[in-house]
Amino acid sequence: MSETRTLADAASSRDPAVGLKAVRALRELAERLEDLQVGNARAQGWTWQMIADCLGVSRQAVHKKHGSGGRFGRRKED
Repeated sequence: MSETRTLADAASSRDPAVGLKAVRALRELAERLEDLQVGNARAQGWTWQMIADCLGVSRQAVHKKHGSGGRFGRRKED
């Protein structure tokens, strides 16, 4: 957890090189966490709409990013 805290602190640095590198690292971390949690949700039978509601995006957006062409595939009831 301290690495995440360090990145968050660095993201507010007055040095743009430090801040922007930290922002990039945090973005990559968030993407990995989203992939993990979408996979968890799909494995537990969540619909694309349920996932989208939690992420605050449209069902289409989350399905396009993680759906039939992605790792988690499409379920029959979607």
